[in-house]
Amino acid sequence: MKLHHIIEAQQFDMPTLLNLFEVTAQMEQAVAHGGVNDYHNRIMATLFYEPSTRTRFSFETAMHRLGGRVITTENAAQFSSAAKGETIEDTIRILNGYADVIVIRHSEVGAARRAAAVSRVPIINAGDGPGQHPTQALLDLYTIRKEIGAIDGLRIAMVGDLAQGRTVRSLAYLLSKFQGVKIYFVAPPPLKMKEDILEHLREHSIWYTEETDLEKVLPEVDVVYQTRIQKERFGDRIADYERCRGVYVLTREALRLMQPKAIVMHPLPRLDEIAQEVDQDPRAAYFRQAQNGLYVRMALLSMVLS
Repeated sequence: MKLHHIIEAQQFDMPTLLNLFEVTAQMEQAVAHGGVNDYHNRIMATLFYEPSTRTRFSFETAMHRLGGRVITTENAAQFSSAAKGETIEDTIRILNGYADVIVIRHSEVGAARRAAAVSRVPIINAGDGPGQHPTQALLDLYTIRKEIGAIDGLRIAMVGDLAQGRTVRSLAYLLSKFQGVKIYFVAPPPLKMKEDILEHLREHSIWYTEETDLEKVLPEVDVVYQTRIQKERFGDRIADYERCRGVYVLTREALRLMQPKAIVMHPLPRLDEIAQEVDQDPRAAYFRQAQNGLYVRMALLSMVLS
């Protein structure tokens, strides 16, 4: 199944998701046997205006595993012509002459959509400020399916910075396509999930509740999706950040409240919201989750380049 631009989670319907899961499983097997070499004449450009470890390196590794090549810049805001005032649109027009696919991360909501509007080659949104991060949500969905066995009937707690968290926004959109899902939004009042997502869930008859007590929710769910309180999104509101930071911390004690087969996920990076002692628990799925990002992004690249 061919894709073109990947801008937001809403664009994925159920047939596309099921096809993606199938291709991802194939890529996982391919990596175990040395990768594939189907795209040796293709070039991917990574244009990251914000810092990244997992997303950037997994995309670049994915392209290499597919046999392709990568052009990149360490910090596009500083080491591209953006530092001279060049617009996103002009940068994309130039890269269209060099690359077959462009992966972009930017601090502004809608930046990837702006890029797609002027690009003839596929644009993949690797995060646009507090807007969306569709490829992260897709790898999250693949991880849930792989770890839990199904997505229909899932009970999930999304915890932490929900107002400014692009990963939880995209994941909520994707979960609304499945049956019997229950979502527990756990956040300090200033960081609760925004109304546009809640309205979308109501329109699709998805059950949700908003809570502030994490311990109350832990025994009820199959997945705890923990997120970082994002200091960089607070600007000069340092006092607000300090009030929210450290409110929800998963420890070994907290895990005792969870079901034996439940899992802990996190888009990473983490600070202190998951204690390192949790890493040894088999329910800690966040490093496996990050590994799945490679396979999902290999699948997505193959789908946009085919």
